[in-house]
Amino acid sequence: MPPVNDVLQAPELAAYRRVLDTPFGSRLLAEVMNATRHELASGSGVIPRADLTARIAEALAQRLSAALQPSLRRVINASGVVLHTNLGRAPLPDSAIDHLREVSTGYSNLEFGLDDGVRGKRDLHIERLLRQLLDCEAAIVVNNNAAAVLLVLNTLGEGGEVIASRGEQVEIGGSFRIPEVMAKSNARLREVGATNRTRIKDYEKAIDANTRLLLRVHPSNFRMTGFTERPTLDEFVALGRRKNIPTFEDLGSGSMLDLKPMGISDEPVVSDSVRAGVDVICFSGDKLLGGPQAGIIAGKKLYVEKIRQNPLFRALRVDKLTISVLESVLLSYLTGTLDEIPIWRMLRASEGELKQRAESLAKRIGRAALVLQLTSLVGGGSAPETYLPSWGVALKIDGLSDAELEKRLRHSEPPVIVRIEEGRVVLDLRTISADDEDELIAVLR
Repeated sequence: MPPVNDVLQAPELAAYRRVLDTPFGSRLLAEVMNATRHELASGSGVIPRADLTARIAEALAQRLSAALQPSLRRVINASGVVLHTNLGRAPLPDSAIDHLREVSTGYSNLEFGLDDGVRGKRDLHIERLLRQLLDCEAAIVVNNNAAAVLLVLNTLGEGGEVIASRGEQVEIGGSFRIPEVMAKSNARLREVGATNRTRIKDYEKAIDANTRLLLRVHPSNFRMTGFTERPTLDEFVALGRRKNIPTFEDLGSGSMLDLKPMGISDEPVVSDSVRAGVDVICFSGDKLLGGPQAGIIAGKKLYVEKIRQNPLFRALRVDKLTISVLESVLLSYLTGTLDEIPIWRMLRASEGELKQRAESLAKRIGRAALVLQLTSLVGGGSAPETYLPSWGVALKIDGLSDAELEKRLRHSEPPVIVRIEEGRVVLDLRTISADDEDELIAVLR
């Protein structure tokens, strides 16, 4: 075995001098040296010391390179799923990242009033914008929509019953189930109606002295069809007012815009629920809003202030990074500059535009590419069974199976995430940014 100092001075490790002086570097060095001793003891023949030194240094350099590369990496989404949960859902606007950089590389007025010079509340940066956009009385932000549901149920329903339709006891990604979150909130679930049909009179019959809250849940990632019925929003609100019981609606994806012009008819518009008079609503920040992961709670000031005072709110609140990005995204809505938000550029892209891009991309790729018409998905628990017409490119490379091609693309730099459709590797142009096309071409070549 060569002396450790000879290994450390090897040119293969020149880029890792500082790392090797740390406990982490020393531990990796010891592991590689021990593995080499074991290999030599169980092998045969003699290896020149210079060759062995180089071999150990190279093995250590490879270990260091792999260990020091960030695990969370940028990928090119060619799958056609706009809000891909496994790929981080909504990509963020450049303007939001600029604002994030500005307020996070130094100090900020996160909880400081510049007008009066006294301590302020961090969520007021977002509340002022949500009040304008939704015409609500108050709003706060927590770290995701599941946290928002838990916080509202705990604040307004603890110790009593929360009435909800049996057909709305949904489970979303990560085994998040409404009945289980209800139990954690210390509120008791009172199911009403049948799986497929619930009427407003079912809610009314269930109301008694123990009722604390009426709950309405958007089904998000599933649909029931056929013999179904659900109370209208107006009926739901009217019952709460008549019985003096607060109403709460979990809107899930939280679309700020009407999606019907895009052929998506089942996604509610957030402002419609506020306008109808629902006392408290909540929705996600990183789905159809197009912002960072967050749970937004808005509605009547009486109830939002109660929620703000709950000790859980501090445990679930967001940091300055989320606030800065969310503020920038909401400003895009307020100023009508929706094209700054990547998911809206993707969702609003026309068939003609996507076809033109697909033809151009196929021409650059060459004979391995075939232009074809596709369908994309909104994804992210939004608009299930709703497909958007799209265009893309199918790939076929001689000597490579579809599975091997998909694997190589996934292991490329940057990784390219595709889908296999009808035995072909497909690149859907709806989710490929125009800025990524040059890199994509380089990977394919």
